[in-house]
Amino acid sequence: MKFKMIHENYNVSNLAASLAFYEEALGLKETRRKTSDDFIIVYLKNENSPFELELTWLKDHPQKYDLGETEFHLAFEVDDYAAAYDKHQQMGCVCFVNEAMGIYFIEDPDGYWLEIVPAK
Repeated sequence: MKFKMIHENYNVSNLAASLAFYEEALGLKETRRKTSDDFIIVYLKNENSPFELELTWLKDHPQKYDLGETEFHLAFEVDDYAAAYDKHQQMGCVCFVNEAMGIYFIEDPDGYWLEIVPAK
């Protein structure tokens, strides 16, 4: 048996704000969506990977989610680390920098942390 990771899901409280954030911060664009009376699911990705981020908005949950101690994250590799860091600083979304490891984290509108690592 072979398994391949295809997507990660984040539940979001404001779908429009999340879509704008992920496009501006990481260049992720909507590839498809599923809509019902109770929810909207939007899949995002970019041309650099087939992996998708699934954003789920639930009609009856407009408040932010309790993310516990946020000890989980999704990581993104970037070819121009310095330019990405400057962009994220300007956006005001850098939430933690680990200079010793040469990485930093950004935070989305719902409090999810995203790790940014330089290309090797």
